[in-house]
Amino acid sequence: MYPKAYIDYLVHFHGDRDYFECHEILEEQWKRDGRTIEWLVLIQIAVAFYHYRRGNTSGALRLVKRARALLKEARGMIRRLGLDDRALAALLDDTARRIAHGEPYESIELPIADRSLYEQCRSACAERQLVWGQASNAADLELVDKHRRRDRTAIIAAREQKKRAKAEGK
Repeated sequence: MYPKAYIDYLVHFHGDRDYFECHEILEEQWKRDGRTIEWLVLIQIAVAFYHYRRGNTSGALRLVKRARALLKEARGMIRRLGLDDRALAALLDDTARRIAHGEPYESIELPIADRSLYEQCRSACAERQLVWGQASNAADLELVDKHRRRDRTAIIAAREQKKRAKAEGK
């Protein structure tokens, strides 16, 4: 019923708290689905929490506010993804308030309303030997600074190839 990428996103969001991976996974789904708004809301939430955990409160607050604004347009789509849109709106409002008041990062749980989705995600978490809902390990620099530690060789090569093709008029 739900795309595998979405299940993977939820497992990472609640299991290992790898928000960077959440972004990567759903960005591909977003592109495949024609850049639909519901994926963008979830991508922005993951990136906001990535920044919040790293202490980039201005970036985190900006993304939480963007996600909250987009949620107004995407409520029906978010509900079809098995989430409680009202609870998600309240969660984003509370997160924005926490960030604005300088409160420290805390792991959250997205409000999954569909019980079968919740069970499917918990099961997938267990299969990967992850604990659903565990707090993020903010001392794990591989997780916290993932964007700085990953190999970007393929990404840079693809960009260069695209630039060359554009310059050659292809």
